[in-house]
Amino acid sequence: MLNSSLNKCELMFDFYELSQANGFLKTGIDNTVAWFDMFFRPSAEMGGFCVMAGVKQLTEYITNLSFSEDELSFLADKGLSREFIEYLRNFRFSCDIWAVPEGTPVFANEPVVKVRGPVIQAQMLETLILLSVNHQSLVTTKANRIVRAAGGRAIIESGARRAHGAVAAMGGSRSAYIGGCCATTNVAAAKEYNIPLFSAMSNTWVQMFDTEYEAFATYCREYPDNCVLLIDTYDTMDKGLPDAIKAFDEVLSPMGKRPKGVRINSGDLAYLSKKIRRVLNESGYPDCDIYASNSLDEYIIRDMLQNGARIDSFLVGERMITSASNPVMPGSYKLSAVEKDGEIIPKIKIYENVSKITTPCPKLLWRLFDNETGKAIADVLTLQDEDLSDCKEYELFDPDYTWKKKTVTDFVARQLLVKIVENGKVVYSFPDTESIRSYCAEQIDTLWEEVVRFEYPHNYYVDLSQKLWSLKQKMIDDCFNR
Repeated sequence: MLNSSLNKCELMFDFYELSQANGFLKTGIDNTVAWFDMFFRPSAEMGGFCVMAGVKQLTEYITNLSFSEDELSFLADKGLSREFIEYLRNFRFSCDIWAVPEGTPVFANEPVVKVRGPVIQAQMLETLILLSVNHQSLVTTKANRIVRAAGGRAIIESGARRAHGAVAAMGGSRSAYIGGCCATTNVAAAKEYNIPLFSAMSNTWVQMFDTEYEAFATYCREYPDNCVLLIDTYDTMDKGLPDAIKAFDEVLSPMGKRPKGVRINSGDLAYLSKKIRRVLNESGYPDCDIYASNSLDEYIIRDMLQNGARIDSFLVGERMITSASNPVMPGSYKLSAVEKDGEIIPKIKIYENVSKITTPCPKLLWRLFDNETGKAIADVLTLQDEDLSDCKEYELFDPDYTWKKKTVTDFVARQLLVKIVENGKVVYSFPDTESIRSYCAEQIDTLWEEVVRFEYPHNYYVDLSQKLWSLKQKMIDDCFNR
């Protein structure tokens, strides 16, 4: 990983998290056990769902959390008490954490990370959890949308130069691969996460030679097994493509090699790709792929393919690595319960904006799959003592429009939250990146096409069990009837 101050997270807190933790300690409630949920709020720009990521990075951050004397001195100067500074000096993480596995599609308002532990620690985790899961889920979701738009054509992530810093570039490359990209141009990420590495010529190479043909011929000699020529430095159809074919004929063919591809990075990509494909086929190179780049995203790719573009692979950078159409993932971290004398006391946050009212209690998250089709039917939030795993029949109802009901049968209910940290120690075996990528593709395939479409996706229901819904409604009523 990156060995620099950019990757240090010991003080990666919003200051109120530390000042409140300091207050909890001074008032003697620091060891009160608290439950927190992280969840995503609805986001029209991201479509009907997002893809979970960032859990591995999160565990690396929090389970290695410690404070140097220099950091403690800095905090002491900011007015935190000597008792709290001493607490941090001897800090030992002891929370339990559950999370939805990376690569899983998740929906708004359901807990994707659940924390139980001393409130002084659970409160301190807020920024670390949100920055890890928000960013990487954002990029994974965007990458998956772009991959789906390409309809089976290869998507290569090439966004490191546009990422918001080195750590974002590393996490972004990993997230993009989980989302379905087939390779990256980021050397550090390829090494760290075992992602296939892609290399493409730039305009600089072409400009460094006296002629375009000389640049192409030299590249063919240097990289005969991985030859992708950039053909739009001067004139794509009149110079670049003819010179590329000449280099293929005069350099690669005598070596017994075939070109891997040609790339275009400017102009009307759809129009040019059709002309290039015709010339390549007529020249004896039907197996030479056409690569395209130039600020692409899912909408541009979809439109080009609908217009008959003959592009085989897309290099996507800035609009994926920054999720340009929606650069903020609206994740939130809220208290759901506390424990007192062995009793769980639910907590709720009432907002003027009723759509932001939280759901109280420690919860389980179930996904119901139809046994005949394998498709996901709905998600259900339940209390922790409710078990749907052996349920043969279940009545779903809309939490807002409760008269909308549906009874489902012949299904299997699977619990999505898994324990990843117990008493501060990692207890989950993280799959390798390739396995998470495959799992992601499998899980996306369990969603109906109407749910995954880009515009106006079908509403996938995240329901509450009757017990949980009734408790939530009672707490809301009690709040206004005090």
